[in-house]
Amino acid sequence: MAVGVFDLFSIGIGPSSSHTVGPMRAAAVFAEELKASGDLQQVASLRVDLYGSLAATGHGHGTMTAILLGLEGFHPELILPEEVEERLATIAETGTLQLAGAVPLPYGVKDMVLRPLTILPRHTNGMTFTVSDAEGETLHSATFFSVGGGFIVREGEEDAALKELDESKKELPLPFRTAAELLGRCQSKGLSIGEIMFVNERASRTEEEIREGLLHIYSVMEGCVDVSLKREGLLPGGLKVRRRAPDWHERLMKETRGQDPDYRDPKYWQEWVNLIALAVNEENASGGRVVTAPTNGAAGIIPAVLYYALHFAPGMDKATQQDRDDVVVKFLLTAAAIGVLYKEQASISGAEVGCQGEVGSASSMAAAGLAEVMGGTPQQVENAAEIAMEHNLGLTCDPIGGLVQIPCIERNAIAAAKAINAAKMALWGDGSHRVSLDEVIVTMRETGKDMSSKYKETAMGGLAVNVVEC
Repeated sequence: MAVGVFDLFSIGIGPSSSHTVGPMRAAAVFAEELKASGDLQQVASLRVDLYGSLAATGHGHGTMTAILLGLEGFHPELILPEEVEERLATIAETGTLQLAGAVPLPYGVKDMVLRPLTILPRHTNGMTFTVSDAEGETLHSATFFSVGGGFIVREGEEDAALKELDESKKELPLPFRTAAELLGRCQSKGLSIGEIMFVNERASRTEEEIREGLLHIYSVMEGCVDVSLKREGLLPGGLKVRRRAPDWHERLMKETRGQDPDYRDPKYWQEWVNLIALAVNEENASGGRVVTAPTNGAAGIIPAVLYYALHFAPGMDKATQQDRDDVVVKFLLTAAAIGVLYKEQASISGAEVGCQGEVGSASSMAAAGLAEVMGGTPQQVENAAEIAMEHNLGLTCDPIGGLVQIPCIERNAIAAAKAINAAKMALWGDGSHRVSLDEVIVTMRETGKDMSSKYKETAMGGLAVNVVEC
């Protein structure tokens, strides 16, 4: 299917869309296929092989435990954090996995085969599932790739998936693949970038479904922040990273003591943006419920910039709830339109192109969303997206200990501020600029291709090897 707004913004659990959400989704698909084949009751043994980046940083990203949950039949968009804790505790205690929720098998994290130095041709995030009967005969086997943002591709179906994507795009009223095509649609139809995306979404959903769905997405983002602000102490994983969001929130609230509790002093706008980004990514790092936007590692940028739009953009102090809802819908539709460009022309996978594909794409999407809700023309919105990505080019993915904590959490706050600045710079221009968004996207793709593998979510370079973990 053509990439839509609800593909780029999906609900899942932390800490990683490519290393947690994607593998869980692939494992769940495998379990469902096994169940549908009628072979489930004959299964006597299970083998899981993890390749490349999944094997190199899987422990820090929760890949293995996510796969166990997927094999039990759980899906990332439906499972709750408390269910995660309950099932993983049971598996660890009993040493038994409930395959497809029905067949008990002695299996756990330690039984998975890790091949960090083996890179499958399609993508570095490869995984193979194999089940056999009591005689050792293979009943079912499948290889999947987690290609970023929770998206998965099955080995052998890559060409078919691309063909299906092309066919489904023909069904869209206003298809586009490049920023040039998108701007052309805007000009010929007299619509904004967000409105173009909205027209295309209406090909598969009603206006009410789109609006309600996007408002629900934002409510999950808000809920993620609320939960994070109630947590204190250290993040899991052994790096002893202290949660900062609760203390920062308390300090900011003290600055407005005696005023309306909903009041946000404009002089602290950046502190609030930093807070939202940190809160979301601290919750993500602890395996909480987040929205991939477009990935988990970059999940805090769009909520933070959208928070800025709702609280600090001109005129929002007098906005009604209807006005605020309109801003949310317009922002997310516009951001998604830019996300489509990255997904189709380059990549949003840190394991494929480095952090420029995750944080860079999210910053670019957020800049576009903000520019649109602040009244930008399609050309200014495209310029905002271009500025944000241009200054994230070459960003590496080198998480310490393979955990989505350092530098990931702070990086979201920095990238959110970049997005806001990019939008403001674009809005002070007339939309004309020397470097196009398409040129920057192609450059990002080529930079990622040239980047050493040790800087692409392997924890084998950069901060990951130059900083002592304990």
